[in-house]
Amino acid sequence: MTKAKTRRSFDAAFKLQIVKMIREQHLSVSQVCRDMELTDSAVRRWLDQYEAELSGQRGIGKPLTPEQQRIRELEAQNLQLRQDNDFLKKASAF
Repeated sequence: MTKAKTRRSFDAAFKLQIVKMIREQHLSVSQVCRDMELTDSAVRRWLDQYEAELSGQRGIGKPLTPEQQRIRELEAQNLQLRQDNDFLKKASAF
């Protein structure tokens, strides 16, 4: 009988730790993947996300850095407040 693979999920802190291991300790992606039992494609996505965030872009996926996490939270809050404001403007017209 074969075991069904379950999809693992990792929090932003873990992803950031992996990215920093590769960037700051100059470890290869393949070596880190082998040691940590991770897939190459996932780690490369995390590296791309980190690079995007460093350059001020949103990147794809959940933010890795605390700064980008906070920016996303503030953007969502800003959107909600704009929608609430628009609703109140429409309601006051009646």
